[in-house]
Amino acid sequence: MTDNLFRTIDRDGAASRASGPVGVLLVWVLAAALAWTAPVSAFAQETAPPAEMDAVAGEPDPAGAGIPMPERPTSFADLADQLLPSVVNISTTQTVRRGDLPGPDIPQFPPGSPFRDFFDEFFNEREGPEGIPRQATSLGSGFIISEDGYIVTNFHVIQGADEITVLLQDESAYPAEVVGTDDRTDLAVLRVEADEPLPAVPWGDSEAMRVGDWVIAIGNPFGLGGSVTAGIISARARDIRSGPYDDFIQTDASINRGNSGGPMFNLGGQVIGINTAIFSPTGGSVGVGFAIPSSLARGVIDQLIEFGRTRRGWLGVRIQTVTEEIAESLGLEEPRGALVASVTPTGPAEDAGIQPGDVILRFNDRPVEEMRRLPRLVAETAVGSTVEVVVWRRGERRTLEVELGELEQAEEEGLLTAGPGEAPPEEEAEKPQAEVLENLGFTLSAITAELRQQYDLPSQSQGVLITRVLPGTAAEEKGLRPGEVIVEVGQEPVETPADVAARVEDAREAGRNSVLLLINREGDLRFVALRVAGEE
Repeated sequence: MTDNLFRTIDRDGAASRASGPVGVLLVWVLAAALAWTAPVSAFAQETAPPAEMDAVAGEPDPAGAGIPMPERPTSFADLADQLLPSVVNISTTQTVRRGDLPGPDIPQFPPGSPFRDFFDEFFNEREGPEGIPRQATSLGSGFIISEDGYIVTNFHVIQGADEITVLLQDESAYPAEVVGTDDRTDLAVLRVEADEPLPAVPWGDSEAMRVGDWVIAIGNPFGLGGSVTAGIISARARDIRSGPYDDFIQTDASINRGNSGGPMFNLGGQVIGINTAIFSPTGGSVGVGFAIPSSLARGVIDQLIEFGRTRRGWLGVRIQTVTEEIAESLGLEEPRGALVASVTPTGPAEDAGIQPGDVILRFNDRPVEEMRRLPRLVAETAVGSTVEVVVWRRGERRTLEVELGELEQAEEEGLLTAGPGEAPPEEEAEKPQAEVLENLGFTLSAITAELRQQYDLPSQSQGVLITRVLPGTAAEEKGLRPGEVIVEVGQEPVETPADVAARVEDAREAGRNSVLLLINREGDLRFVALRVAGEE
């Protein structure tokens, strides 16, 4: 306190020798303050209970909670010496042609313009004539997971590479072959042939890590070679919209360009993450980096080593988030689980009896707290295994058994892009009924041949057509629009506007403020919960 006060005085130009009456008064006040605080501080230290003492520094616990303080690392040097030999630099070479890489736009001039000739000549000299290949190189990081030369890195580090070279800490270089890659999780496995066993690092349990735990990141930032940074886990289960299985660990340990593919260690020297991405408006570290957790990566890596590709479980459903309104309309106490929007024909879910409108609450004895959790649970489950799936259907829980298929095989067979399926009749009776449901905010009509042509509806479309959406209503807020087809209301199929009105009235009588609609938009099925106008 006194030091800060005197520095402030000096900055303002006043002498620290405290001359004159003001200076004498100031010195007297400071001396009195020191005389008063000294015995109080001494008393506090003498009477503090042992349980509130810092176990490391021997200082009082300021919170007074008596929480034991674990030993803090005074240095990471020993751990860095142990781990650095297992972290490698990865250099790739790729052959590109002019136009393959992004570059500045060439100004457009009319034919015969001298400016056009000048710019064409300039860019040909700068980038090489059209069709002449060039060599592009990039650098990244990786780490050794077995003594016989298996190395883990990011898929984007080696994507499109013609040649891959792995450089060890002792500067020995080895050509690497690609064992397998997975773009969904941005992981890749390489292998090198070395004369001696290579220094490998073990996997750790990322699920055991907590926000605030120390971590160490090692990699090759900006091509400088092996660099070590330390920080803590800032958050877990981050979804950065990079893929269907996002579950990133966030850290403030410095991660920069070139760190991609490098390991993140716990203080036991175990790999608990693979550094993959950063959030940065400048391209450098701003304290927000992301790593793939080892709990997700290990299964993928094992499959790539064993099969050369991934073999993920496949359920055969399209899902969406359970909002508060959807939960209320279905009678769920809270918004959780994954709502089944559609089921793939002949897929595992259909064979097991899962239906559109079901909410999947548990999968393989693990809770589905939110929609994005389900794809990862399914992908991590062995192909061909039989698992229990708990669903919420019409106000009650049901348990179904599902034998999982293989996601990659379903993709090869085109099952993931299949439409809602063929539907019957070529001949249809005209149903010109129309109705305005002001409490929901739209005008409805039965599907006629004329309307089918007007809105370009497939011949198999079944349900009730939305012909108008009233402005300022809940329907407009939810993004509904003319030409969409209502297939179900309250998980019951509808064929006429009267059916829709009746289902809405049923929801009112049941005391629900929202009604659940299954909407078909150009073959894409999704559920929408609409709050009935005038209800609180």
